[in-house]
Amino acid sequence: MAPQTTPLTKTSYRTHTCSELTEVHQGESVTLVGWVHRKRDHGQLIFVDLRDHFGITQCVFVPESADFAVAETLGSEDIIQIEGDVVLRSQETFNPHLATGAIEISVKKMKILAKAAPLPFPINQETDCSEELRLTYRFLDLRREAIHKNILLRSQIIASLRRRMIAQGFLEIQTPILTASSPEGARDFLVPSRLNPGKFYALPQAPQQFKQLLMVAGFDKYFQIAPCFRDEDARADRSPGEFYQLDLEMSFVSQDDIFAACEPVLQGVFEEFSGGKTVSVAPFRRIPFQEAMLKYGSDKPDLRNPLIISDVSDVFRKSAFSAFAQVVQKGGVVRAITVPGASAQPRSFFDKMGAWAQEIGMPGLGYIVREADASKGPLAKFLDEAALQDLYQQAGTQGRDAVFFIADASPIKTTKNAGLTRTKLALTLDLIKADRFELCWITDFPMYEKDEQTGAIQFSHNPFSMPQGGLAALLTQPPLDIKAYQYDIVCNGIELSSGALRNHEPETLYTAFEIAGYSRSMVDEKFSGMLNAFKFGAPPHGGCAPGIDRMVMLLANEPNIREVIAFPFNQQAQDLMMKAPSEVTEQQLRELHIQLRKSASKT
Repeated sequence: MAPQTTPLTKTSYRTHTCSELTEVHQGESVTLVGWVHRKRDHGQLIFVDLRDHFGITQCVFVPESADFAVAETLGSEDIIQIEGDVVLRSQETFNPHLATGAIEISVKKMKILAKAAPLPFPINQETDCSEELRLTYRFLDLRREAIHKNILLRSQIIASLRRRMIAQGFLEIQTPILTASSPEGARDFLVPSRLNPGKFYALPQAPQQFKQLLMVAGFDKYFQIAPCFRDEDARADRSPGEFYQLDLEMSFVSQDDIFAACEPVLQGVFEEFSGGKTVSVAPFRRIPFQEAMLKYGSDKPDLRNPLIISDVSDVFRKSAFSAFAQVVQKGGVVRAITVPGASAQPRSFFDKMGAWAQEIGMPGLGYIVREADASKGPLAKFLDEAALQDLYQQAGTQGRDAVFFIADASPIKTTKNAGLTRTKLALTLDLIKADRFELCWITDFPMYEKDEQTGAIQFSHNPFSMPQGGLAALLTQPPLDIKAYQYDIVCNGIELSSGALRNHEPETLYTAFEIAGYSRSMVDEKFSGMLNAFKFGAPPHGGCAPGIDRMVMLLANEPNIREVIAFPFNQQAQDLMMKAPSEVTEQQLRELHIQLRKSASKT
């Protein structure tokens, strides 16, 4: 039997969908079902736009129809079944915006399958109603064309990812949802165990340990479309509670091997669904972490933005501009951003940029404008000609450019503010090339960082990563100097994925955790399953996990990740439709051996 190549849409309720009838069906008797998208009553004629999952078909009721009177009572979103004949529309009424715009159905018979209550917001048009209302009635929100298309796109993207991974020889394996709590960088969602009083499962922040164990078990290439659960705050590009990722792991590989496996999958999917936008061609650009922080002010750089940040601290170290000179002498830095052609901007542009800088907590935004034969601006008078030429060379400034300055005694704060300023300048001047997807790797992350509050050494990324230099580096180098085989995939300023070569050597793993403050007994307690496995021979392995939600968000051109998730939480991690989280009964608590502690009343 030949494989099914087209969707099976004929059922006992319908002969066709609301998207497939065209001129070739003229004269056929058909049966359609769907929702009343719009109704237009012209007195002698009633027009109903009938909508199903696939599209819209116009249906016409004439007074002679037995169901004309019933059709007059139809409301928005009523579900009906109609029987009728396919007829051609006149040239004047042809609708080029519909796949079925050349025909309409002359209705002979209609049956109401379900009546709809008054709607909380319109389905057949864009609405400005609150997100709270949309999420409360998400099943209605999903009927709207834009978000319906987003969920279809999501399904298509996942199917494409799955095909591409299987074509590369990856094996799809599901890993547990109930597992043990482990320190992976975010709060766990805990699940009490009824059969083991006082003990808890955790929902996996990622299938990290399981996918590594699969490599130890001898499965060469693994992937899954994996649900991940993290108790963290919402952002525009992060859903609180849960998200999905293309989780993958490979054995006997170097960092280059992992990049070579991931790049064609990502490039292919982005090209397939880009809508004609330019997509980075593999091999993707590789940018070391330190370079990214200097040049772009972020480890998630938007490469569509052409502006580059440069370090000009030495220019101001002994300059007459004491504010910057003192910053440098105290260990701070001065960063510069050259904006080509910005000398043509009016004074109001520079004033507005300065006001914006103050709004985000900077003292202001100094600048110099380089004309063909002169330098102007508030800071120009503080630099002699030799210093100006040195500045222009370091900042890549040409004639008729403007160069902006960001400085602070804290290099971390300067880097952040420079990155924000780079983005603000590009948005204000419309410099971001919106017609492309720019993908890159950020590599060579520091293995450790210092906690800003306590000063303690902690992992800066994935704790299971292999340090560059292995055990010898851990034993001989200052922790903050050690780099890891860790990498991120970034697209248009959005982090799609984190990944790493794994620390598969027990002694190296113990030592790495010891530097971060974990004793051997703590490591044994938290990661006993993985450590025991490693002691029986673990292959060198590594992987990454591009985020599905963020990929779809980019390809759907949606600024908010909730627009590409069928049933998302709101920003308070609540499901307004199902009313979760919710209270449970005392009986349920007893079965789980849990007693709630009442919070103190506020006075």
